[in-house]
Amino acid sequence: MTTTTTPFPTPHIHPPLPQSTHTHTAILLHGRGSTGPEFASELFSSCTSHGKPLPSHLPTFRWIFPTSKNRWNSRFEETIPAWFDAYSLTDITEHQELQGPGLRESVAYILRILEEEITRLDGKPGNVFLGGISQGMAIALWSWVCAGRKGLGRLGGVVGFCGWMPFAERFVDGDGGLDGGRRRLVEFCSGVMEGDLDLDMRVLDTPVLVGHGVDDPVVSVELGRQAVGIMKREGIQVEWMEYVGAEGDGHWIKEPEGFDAVLRFLQLGSGMGWSIS
Repeated sequence: MTTTTTPFPTPHIHPPLPQSTHTHTAILLHGRGSTGPEFASELFSSCTSHGKPLPSHLPTFRWIFPTSKNRWNSRFEETIPAWFDAYSLTDITEHQELQGPGLRESVAYILRILEEEITRLDGKPGNVFLGGISQGMAIALWSWVCAGRKGLGRLGGVVGFCGWMPFAERFVDGDGGLDGGRRRLVEFCSGVMEGDLDLDMRVLDTPVLVGHGVDDPVVSVELGRQAVGIMKREGIQVEWMEYVGAEGDGHWIKEPEGFDAVLRFLQLGSGMGWSIS
């Protein structure tokens, strides 16, 4: 059992700060076993080196934290919040066929949210950021790549931590050259999503920030390196950071360095210019 007929829970939304005009949106996805409100609470309880959480630095941002459906986990034989059924994080190719239904359903849901926020911001995809942690990063990466079949154009940025790229082994050989490799990424995604191939390759011009703890016991840093290697090989603008000693035994964003990096990425991507004040 990999899908449910129930709707996705209502996303948790953190609006722009009072007296601030909404200019940008960040859509951030939780990891397996968590929820949108839990992820928001954990994320905003951490601070940059200036001792403030991200919303205090970015008062015009609207923050959206979707929650996945509860799904049956085939490995642990229990129902938990999850974007898709991942049988193993040690070997992400093991029983990979189980991932398809959840990937299709969750990516389609995130793409709808992306479209809604782009519309809300006067049709400006560059004012919308997408990201996630752990399994949320996996879905964020796929939703970003699959946005090419929706013609959404270049986003403001994509950010991910402690995660991986589903079906990464299909692209590690780098076959096809720069343009061919990029197209292969989007075409493969479109095929899994069972969509047409009317592709807008501008989406892969979106800058990406990926971070991973080398001591992460849940998702190996090698999986993060693998995803970044694929993106770099296809000429995608990606920034990679490794760190040690994050909370959660390493399966989290390093405070404050990681939050400084996220802030810098969002500020530069939104055209605000880097400032830690």
